[in-house]
Amino acid sequence: MMKKKLFTAISTVLIFFPFTIFPIRWNPWALESPAAEIIILVYIAVMLVGGIFTITAYTKGKVKNNLMKICLVVHGVYIAGGVAMLAMMGATKFS
Repeated sequence: MMKKKLFTAISTVLIFFPFTIFPIRWNPWALESPAAEIIILVYIAVMLVGGIFTITAYTKGKVKNNLMKICLVVHGVYIAGGVAMLAMMGATKFS
């Protein structure tokens, strides 16, 4: 029971993590390369890891409460967005 609450709490907290990029991007140093690329890659990595964690907790951990279902949908969108951002970064880097 405690494991399910912990997994749900971690997945819920990870939903809000990508929005913390907005205050960071207000700093002038965060807009210059290579800092901008590194920041974006870190956020993409956290989004992908959070999505994988949520999917694993939902399927293998059998954490299937309503909040976890919402987390699963949001993290699914984050995974799709993260993969798309990686593809865009790769396309501009190697073109």
